[in-house]
Amino acid sequence: MPASVTGSRWTAFAVAVSVAALTILDISKINVGLPSIEKALGAGSTSLQLIVAGYTLAFGLALVPAGRIGDLFSRRIMFLVGLALFGLTSLGCALAPTDEVLIVFRILQGVAAGIQMPQVLGLVQQLFQGAERGRAFGLFGAIIGLSTAFGPTLGGLLILVGGPEDGWRLLFWMNVPIAAVLWVIAFRLLPRTQRHRPGAPSLDPVGVLILAVAIFALLFPFVSTTGRGDPPERWFVLVGFAAAGAGFVLWERRYRARGRTPIVDFALFRDGGYRNGILIATSYFAAIPATFLCLTLFLQEGLRLEPVFAGMVTIPFALTSAASSLISGRLVNRVGRPLVIGGLLVVITGLGLNLLLAEILPPASAPWGMAVGMLVAGIGGGAIISPNQTLTLAGIRPEQGGVAGSIGQLGQRVGTAIGLSAATAAFYAVIGSGGGARLDLYHEAFRNAALVSACFLALAVVFALAEQFGRVRARRSDTVRT
Repeated sequence: MPASVTGSRWTAFAVAVSVAALTILDISKINVGLPSIEKALGAGSTSLQLIVAGYTLAFGLALVPAGRIGDLFSRRIMFLVGLALFGLTSLGCALAPTDEVLIVFRILQGVAAGIQMPQVLGLVQQLFQGAERGRAFGLFGAIIGLSTAFGPTLGGLLILVGGPEDGWRLLFWMNVPIAAVLWVIAFRLLPRTQRHRPGAPSLDPVGVLILAVAIFALLFPFVSTTGRGDPPERWFVLVGFAAAGAGFVLWERRYRARGRTPIVDFALFRDGGYRNGILIATSYFAAIPATFLCLTLFLQEGLRLEPVFAGMVTIPFALTSAASSLISGRLVNRVGRPLVIGGLLVVITGLGLNLLLAEILPPASAPWGMAVGMLVAGIGGGAIISPNQTLTLAGIRPEQGGVAGSIGQLGQRVGTAIGLSAATAAFYAVIGSGGGARLDLYHEAFRNAALVSACFLALAVVFALAEQFGRVRARRSDTVRT
């Protein structure tokens, strides 16, 4: 392939992954801005929860329909629409005069992020094959890992520059010029053609609506959980999820029986690598964002660190995960799923070390020790996200890349919502009890939240081992037959 073509593909990839990083940054950097928003706008705990959770909920709702539309018509157009909307809604967030206006624009910003992300994954499937795809997903994982881990630090720096009352606005202002520049570059560089599945495209609007209801009903009780006296009645919404989920499966089967193309091809899940890869990613993302949030809460509220210094504790995770991800992207096609299993075990070791050092070190030196634990965890984290993404989509045709990737991203958003709900509830249940010394309470709260994250990581190990053992059995069966 000519060098100019290869270079243009990697340049287009760089633009797409930069936008993906921008959307992920808005999940992690907002955490350190919540006290500033509370002070500036007089936002209550419910409003603060909606500012965080509304983005995640809208993100999840938009993923699969947006991936479907991109696969059927044009990923480039969907990407440009999502990026323009992301810039405009970021501007609305930055100028919001009240917490209610901020919540509305924050939800719309989540919709924009959900439009963009499946196009990024679909473009990777479209642009690269074989070992190059592994390299691309390695870079993707490195950049997403950096975005996740550097988000709190970046947020803390912007609040330091903008001041305690208006610094939070810079969290959104920064998106506006970046989105504008990336839009112009994407307009010029993203591929204008793509391969489509044969036959007339069918959007399946009824399936989209039923799926949206199911996703909302699943995520709502989790994203509305704060751990501070939440009404238990919210869990009854899960009954609606069960009904809508069953209705969606029945509708999709009927839709396919009529010779149409359903929004979700359930045949995808017959691929063990795809199915288990999504379960691994869902479990992993149930653990890591929750760990980052509870780590920030412990450092800021428990050890009373300034936001910028609390965010710096995650920098070692960002650096080592980025390096590990780049290396893993080159190894994944040779090593396979054992690479992910090893990464998970290293993450568990690093987070265990993080918790141990938080317990035994005095408050002045605990952040330094915890940073060491995050450094170790980052080594493992880089061997999980990008290799798992590569293995998950290895058997997926490029024309299905958008919707297949969006289902995986939806699993990540569901995992994030469930993990944040469980970990923050465990954290604030201890704080709300009010018994004992203040620092002892925060130590216990952080310990309980860490145990929740550890359970999700252990579940990811189980799914990874199940797939590996399945592959070993399949190879033995093939050997016996031959």
